Amino acid sequence: MTSLPPITIDRNSPVPLYHQLIAGIRNAISEGALSAGSMLPNELDIAKTLHLSRPTVRKAMDELVRSGLLVRKRGVGTQVVSNEIRRPLSLSSLYDDLTLSGISPSTRVLTFETIAPSPVIAEELRLSEEETVYHIRRVRYENKTPLALMENWVPTSIGNITQAMLEKTGLYESMRSLGATFSVGHQKIGATIADAEQAEHLKTTLGAPLVSMKRTIMNDVGTRIETGSHVYRADLYTFEMTLSQ
Repeated sequence: MTSLPPITIDRNSPVPLYHQLIAGIRNAISEGALSAGSMLPNELDIAKTLHLSRPTVRKAMDELVRSGLLVRKRGVGTQVVSNEIRRPLSLSSLYDDLTLSGISPSTRVLTFETIAPSPVIAEELRLSEEETVYHIRRVRYENKTPLALMENWVPTSIGNITQAMLEKTGLYESMRSLGATFSVGHQKIGATIADAEQAEHLKTTLGAPLVSMKRTIMNDVGTRIETGSHVYRADLYTFEMTLSQ
């Protein structure tokens, strides 16, 4: 059985204790301190170690099981399923999703420039010949591990986006700060293999499997305000969805 990595519980924080425990275990999984297959201590031992009530620990474990990071096995205990990032299909940014999952994202901006869009991008964003776009390329990290290589085009008419804004927070949050709204998105998800540049930025091997995603976003009046093409390390990242009939 794996001992629980150090987890800080701040009783003066407004964040509920069980949320703090969820975030601590999520971080331990994403950083590799808890690897796939690791058996966690039982809930009573975790409660004693962190000076929490057993119901608080149970609530956190239930949420981690529902999210697919842990599994309970009868007669065996609670086991880590995977250390990959699972992202729901919704109109949100990777930065926002990582933050809400208790993970500390960071960004390295590779390209930030104002350009005349290519004919393909101009058509996708429904731009005239005179309009320009921000062309942005970034590497997104989760707990210092490169997760995604992202390329985006945003009409400059949206307002003044700066490289400093993108290094501090996500693109969508930067756009929201300028008054942008997000209403409808069209998205395609696929698979590809890493070329030399992608492998270098994502710290993986040439030909490694990658998850690909292309998305175009419209605001609440139907104007196309962003289009992007991203690739994610397939060993760390999946999209998930709920289906119903």
